[in-house]
Amino acid sequence: MAFKNFGFDLESIEDHMGSNLRLFISFTIGLLVFVGLIALSVFFIVIRGKEEVMVPDVLGKELSQALIELQEKELYPRISLRSATDGQEKGVILEQNPEAGTLVKAERRINLVISSGLALDKMVSFLGKNINDVRLELQALNANSSEIQIIIHEPFMYQYSNDSAAGTVLQQNPPPGADLTGSTVLELVVSRGRENTRVTVPDLTGLTYTDALARLGQLKIGYNFVINNTGERPGTVISQNPVGGTEISTNQKLTVTIIAPEAENSGETVGLFRYNLPENPYPLPLTVEVELPNGSKQTLANTNHSGGEFSMPYKLPSGSVIILSMVDREIYRQTIRDTVIE
Repeated sequence: MAFKNFGFDLESIEDHMGSNLRLFISFTIGLLVFVGLIALSVFFIVIRGKEEVMVPDVLGKELSQALIELQEKELYPRISLRSATDGQEKGVILEQNPEAGTLVKAERRINLVISSGLALDKMVSFLGKNINDVRLELQALNANSSEIQIIIHEPFMYQYSNDSAAGTVLQQNPPPGADLTGSTVLELVVSRGRENTRVTVPDLTGLTYTDALARLGQLKIGYNFVINNTGERPGTVISQNPVGGTEISTNQKLTVTIIAPEAENSGETVGLFRYNLPENPYPLPLTVEVELPNGSKQTLANTNHSGGEFSMPYKLPSGSVIILSMVDREIYRQTIRDTVIE
């Protein structure tokens, strides 16, 4: 060949170029296969999706608690509001979709229906409920409604009932389900309890006033104490009216006279705790507690009382606080400073 004179071997060059071309083609094909495998892997990852999680049960829970439980599962809420129909508290979960226990992909949206409070367009039923519970329920309902308010007409109408405990709502007007268009006055008929409920008065003469308080608390009899400043055996009962063995109605109260207690040390205070309770047509649970200067609490008396004057003796460290509650609601407190015997 002529090219050989110039030092070139055409066949050798062609072989070398062919080898490089094959190498390039092989590399390109390998690269394409590699890229294809990566793309295929990504495709299957996308198809497979995110990790599956189980939807928690948040029905009836406060919104804040529901959000925490959803966040723990990497789920996100879509919230809508709805007026409650059965007096559910504002901010409580009424419905959820998907339901609890459903398997869904992480980061799924969970539809939550939240209570916006009871819409006061219909009268609620208070029949069979205790009047004290009705008061609390109405406070909550009225707080959630700016346009319609339900106001209880007082004094209530009362009637005896052998089937319903004292304080139970027997009738209401407007009736349950009645349309409400504005502020409404609610008239209630409340049970007095059994007509002939009576109790036998115990004989307290000779007992200490603390023992007398415990005995009256067991029988749930209302009472007042009177202090006599002279006599032997300080702090003991010397008379009562009615006398022991007398049968009285649960609305009647017992008057107990005791000899004045004596302070046992200079830091102790004795006296007569008094308070004029609101009148009730039937006895309500009454509790007297003391908060001592060291922060501890003790119960001094626990009985039922129909209202009016209430009094009881005490012997306590100076600085103690006497707390009077009726139906588990504090109505009065008094700090004991000096010895007062009246």
